Amino acid sequence: MSSTNDSKLEQYRKSEAPLSSANRLWPLYGAGWENLGKEGGAMELPLPQPGPDEVLVRHDAVGICFSDIKVIRAGEKHPRIHRSMKEQPVVLGHEVSLTVVEAGANLRDQYKPGDRYIVQADIYIGGKPYAYGYELQGGFSKYSVIDWRVLNGDHGNYLIPVKPDDGYAEVALCEPWACVEASYTVVYRTQWQEGGVVWLVGDGRGVSLGAAVNWRPAKVVLDVADAAFAGAVRAWAEAAGVTVQSGDDGVTRYDDIVVLGADAELCERAFPRMANGAILNLVLDCPLDRTVAVDIGRMHYDHLLLVGTDTGDLAAAYAPVRTQLKPGGRCWILGAAGPMGQMHLLRALSMPGRPAKVVASNLHAARMAPVRKQFARHADELGVEIAFLSRDEFASEEAFLEAKWRASDDQGYDDIAIMAPTIDAVQQAAEVVADNAVINVFAGLTRGTLCPLNLNPVAQRGVRFTGTSGSSIDDLRHMRDLVESKQLPTNHSVAAIAGLEGVGDGLHAVAEGRFAGKVVIFPNLSQPLPLTPLTELDKVLPTVAAKLDADGMWTRAAEDELLRVML
Repeated sequence: MSSTNDSKLEQYRKSEAPLSSANRLWPLYGAGWENLGKEGGAMELPLPQPGPDEVLVRHDAVGICFSDIKVIRAGEKHPRIHRSMKEQPVVLGHEVSLTVVEAGANLRDQYKPGDRYIVQADIYIGGKPYAYGYELQGGFSKYSVIDWRVLNGDHGNYLIPVKPDDGYAEVALCEPWACVEASYTVVYRTQWQEGGVVWLVGDGRGVSLGAAVNWRPAKVVLDVADAAFAGAVRAWAEAAGVTVQSGDDGVTRYDDIVVLGADAELCERAFPRMANGAILNLVLDCPLDRTVAVDIGRMHYDHLLLVGTDTGDLAAAYAPVRTQLKPGGRCWILGAAGPMGQMHLLRALSMPGRPAKVVASNLHAARMAPVRKQFARHADELGVEIAFLSRDEFASEEAFLEAKWRASDDQGYDDIAIMAPTIDAVQQAAEVVADNAVINVFAGLTRGTLCPLNLNPVAQRGVRFTGTSGSSIDDLRHMRDLVESKQLPTNHSVAAIAGLEGVGDGLHAVAEGRFAGKVVIFPNLSQPLPLTPLTELDKVLPTVAAKLDADGMWTRAAEDELLRVML
């Protein structure tokens, strides 16, 4: 039996195994859990056939993302859905690894059976999103047909090749991991947008252009009180061939806004005028006298950056922003017990230049317990001091915050990564920062969420708030390389597994926050496998459980055994 199973596994990996007679998938017909599935389960359809310019693929593993829950809750109101779901149901699942089964006549020289890929889910055609697992059929299905939209979209081919011996789960999880990695590899501008529009607004007394005299925007909107500074700007603009406009029109979205002077109300008026990817520069001659209401949702989703200086040289604020964790520094991961929080924690311990101390916090001690079990020994082996803090272990929010400050050795944190999508989380982070700290607002709050923040540390102490959303094809390639070079063990993110019949239970588990790690579906198992936590795998599949690592983490050997047993 063992040799037969080995043969089936080898045939499966090479895509030589006989195809199923039908496709099975989970449709979503609209908003609400009652619209998930056909009579509460997967439905069966004829096996799709690829056209001459299409590729039939088999979904080998797919991670469940909280974004899938957002689609279930929002239905056609979700920004990535652009059709009637009742007539054309959505098949979710964008964290996917797949294998070519058959290529159409025109693509057979390029795509061979057994070729393996992962998918950059954010697909665009003419600027319109056709995301995999949203507009395009996703991984909660055994098979799918890939067409020109994936193979030749706005950014080229959205399929990223992976090696034949990569684990299915480990490369499927490159997609969520790429979003994490992108937040550390993002590069911000260090000058005004070339060919962009700048708004200089405020007082301007005692301010100089500094190195900005060498920058070349297309236009500067001059809205300042100080005549001397205004004259200097006009003289520079004339010499540089830059257009100058007097006064703001109340409509333009600016690539760069420079607020000159400590005026909190002006800061609040300026923030909504930022274009996507814009930089707001606070040039303060004295501290702001109150907090500033900042749209923290836009910071995350629209790639905005806040910088500042109190030197009077407005160009000084545009120094390079450090986005990698500070080597030997102090790092706080806020919301560490969730799947994304664990990824940030694992990355902090796995990548070169790791911090000397990591503090992992979460609301509930019960959810923190498996995180402590997984990471405490690993951190100790690496010589990284680690602390685990849970809100329900403290009598008050003030006591919890005080404990976080003490955990930073009373010095504040050099890096803070925020998974909790709340205003309180962002405000707490801003209170415990060291000089030149970076606050990574990774959790996405809704656009329009105003968060009152003390922005004086941005200008006076070099503190920076960063925020990224999603990932690019290059980010996914980079993440694949990190996995294939064994630098980042994405398998350690797996908390539970299931066959295709476990999709419904898996989605409910993610919605309820039942697992600290990821739920991974293996759509092509030929035997039923209900949703099974790795901690209970020994009761269901003992030979698979025996292949987990010493800490009970998923491995390639466990995956091979699962496929041997279940194919």
